[in-house]
Amino acid sequence: MRKRKKLITVAIDSPAAAGAGTQARLIAKHYNLFYLDTGKIYRYIGKLKLINSKKYSYNLIKTKINNLKLRYLYDKSLLSNSVAMSASIIAKDKKVRNIVHKFQQKCAYNPPKRYDGSILDGRDIITVQVKDAMFKFYITAKVETRARRRFNEYKNMRRKITYKEVLKSLKKRDKSDKERKYGALKKTKDSILINSTKLSKKACFKKIKMIMDKKLYN
Repeated sequence: MRKRKKLITVAIDSPAAAGAGTQARLIAKHYNLFYLDTGKIYRYIGKLKLINSKKYSYNLIKTKINNLKLRYLYDKSLLSNSVAMSASIIAKDKKVRNIVHKFQQKCAYNPPKRYDGSILDGRDIITVQVKDAMFKFYITAKVETRARRRFNEYKNMRRKITYKEVLKSLKKRDKSDKERKYGALKKTKDSILINSTKLSKKACFKKIKMIMDKKLYN
């Protein structure tokens, strides 16, 4: 695959609800980067399986991914707990990952020309998708903090779910993400650890910006 030259490439891996998506959007806006939330792709496929279980197939996934519009990934229904668990199961399938991989590679290395680069966040961005990224961040937080954040998201969306249910779901999701055979979540030696447990969104972004500016402008 041909790659655009002089691209700023940023790869972020993180467990669910660690704040990676928020930081990725802030980074994308500040540095004029094309942003792709890769986890939403698996949620999109996860929802596809839930509503089309009889027609669900690899050919259907290929067709849907080849015609995927980014606006589809902003559907709030993709944030539901059932879709999240479906996505977690689907993400273990190597054939599905291979289909998604091609789409992610295109976004990472050939973003629209109006952008100065790309930023992808997910579970295996550093380890599989964008191994040669200019910047590699592993963003995490205590599971209780992440559960509280996700619970507040659901609360704002008026979803009926308890904090305990969210916590239980996240712990189950973490186990699945870290133990799956393909694309498992893990921190690499060359990735920079950002613990967002005690950091505000602004403080977390400031820390990342300092690291990026030092390399980009010095």
